[in-house]
Amino acid sequence: MINLISKTMKRSEINTIIGQAMDFMSNCQFHLPEWAYWDIQTWRKRKTECQEIFANNLGWDITDFGSGNFAERGLTLFTIRNGNLTKKEKPYCEKIMIVGEEQETPFHRHWSKSEDIINRGGGNLILELYLADPYDNFSEVPFEVSIDGVNQRIIPGEQLVLSPGQSIFLKSEIFHKFYGEVGKGSVLVGEVSTVNDDKNDNCFHEEIGRFPEIEEDTPPEYLLVSDYSNL
Repeated sequence: MINLISKTMKRSEINTIIGQAMDFMSNCQFHLPEWAYWDIQTWRKRKTECQEIFANNLGWDITDFGSGNFAERGLTLFTIRNGNLTKKEKPYCEKIMIVGEEQETPFHRHWSKSEDIINRGGGNLILELYLADPYDNFSEVPFEVSIDGVNQRIIPGEQLVLSPGQSIFLKSEIFHKFYGEVGKGSVLVGEVSTVNDDKNDNCFHEEIGRFPEIEEDTPPEYLLVSDYSNL
């Protein structure tokens, strides 16, 4: 599975998306760390204090998966905490994400990461799941997943709905895509997992651009994880 370079996203669009994400999280009474709101000048003043943030790719991550249409196929992510595969003291990761109505995160699985996907509030989250076969194609074999500790048998490709408060445990061999249920509003989605490595651990079912190239049509209001190298 090849992860291609994404189509260009404009910085102005990314600024707007992050601003809207901040408002949505505030309305959900979900609070981010203070550095989520830092401007570039503050980052430059305090970058020597922030080596864990840089090394473990904490912070804002906006992607349209190469679609050129963020509203239809895209995802807003913020990595709150994460370990590092070169160290052992923090073997876990936590993210918060926003998924719009019918905004698709395409089918993917992970080479090593296992994760809980949690509906933290807002609308309903719909998932479609398949086991990977030995060639990383979709298996048509039914399987079981754990939803809040309760086993449930899954027919490959069926729609599984998580309402606010529900969560699902996904092993690394499970392909999954998700999107918000139409008419229910955007979804605040949590992820708790083993250490996250988005550069090397994603296996998409189709050719996908995970990280967009950015057209700098306006200055950044907030930094993405991909901006840290330019500080």
